[in-house]
Amino acid sequence: MSFQAYLDNIETKTGLTPRQFVELATERGFGPDTKATPILEWLKSDYDLSRGYGMALVHVITKGPKISAKHVGTDGVHADDSDTLWLDGKDTNPATA
Repeated sequence: MSFQAYLDNIETKTGLTPRQFVELATERGFGPDTKATPILEWLKSDYDLSRGYGMALVHVITKGPKISAKHVGTDGVHADDSDTLWLDGKDTNPATA
């Protein structure tokens, strides 16, 4: 599953966009210096997100929307269209319009 697909599936499951999760995380005091464990515990407790989905949000919360270009433009199951993740909702993503 691509990185973007993880984020899109999280939105489908929770009704919240990745950007909304970043805002909620900031309100809780989570940011670039936060370790994964407290974020994962919050996401599991409040949104029942598994570790795999949680780690996608941990990346966005702690590192922002840029990802490695390793899988960009490849044909594998982890292929992403861009090295920048879309955080504002799957239905508004210009790459899928």
